Amino acid sequence: MKKIILTVAAVFAFGFANAQDKKESSEGFSNGDVFVTGAVSFGSSKTGDFKANSFEIAPKVGIFVTENIAVGASLGFNSLKLDNGTDDVTNNGIGFGAFGRYYFTPASKFSLFAELGVDYTTTDEEFDLENGTVNTPSFETKEFGLGLGLGLNYFVSSNFSIEAGVAVLGYTSNDNGGNGAEKTNSFALGGDFRAISLGVNYKF
Repeated sequence: MKKIILTVAAVFAFGFANAQDKKESSEGFSNGDVFVTGAVSFGSSKTGDFKANSFEIAPKVGIFVTENIAVGASLGFNSLKLDNGTDDVTNNGIGFGAFGRYYFTPASKFSLFAELGVDYTTTDEEFDLENGTVNTPSFETKEFGLGLGLGLNYFVSSNFSIEAGVAVLGYTSNDNGGNGAEKTNSFALGGDFRAISLGVNYKF
């Protein structure tokens, strides 16, 4: 009887350890995994007659095409309205993007990645001025961007991870409404660790 009990205990212990290994190995990414992240925000402020309301939704979806490489796309919409009691300014933007990531240790709980992304954004700005007019009551700007960044994922469960990222290299070109306007080209190099983005990542 004692031998049977010891054997059962050993089998149970082995099974428990094996289950723990499987549980731990389920954290992290593997080929074929799909993940979703992004941003949703709403803001409102008021100072006297001045009011500002903002809204943004920007989902981002990626899929692992190899053990280390993930590719994906992003879609974004943002809106900002300023009102001083007599005049209104409304700013609406729509953006599209694509990205590729290389994960250095994808199958682990903690993984560092490098991301290269491109995006295209159009923004409509409209003016409703009661005490005067402007030469252009509304105009549309188009902006192209290219960026390289670093980030990391830390899995708090088998499906959820905390994601942090920082920009390292960036280039943007804005047409400032076109129609002969001079373009604004911007280039940035170096990480600003005061502007680290934090988010939650869900893995299917």
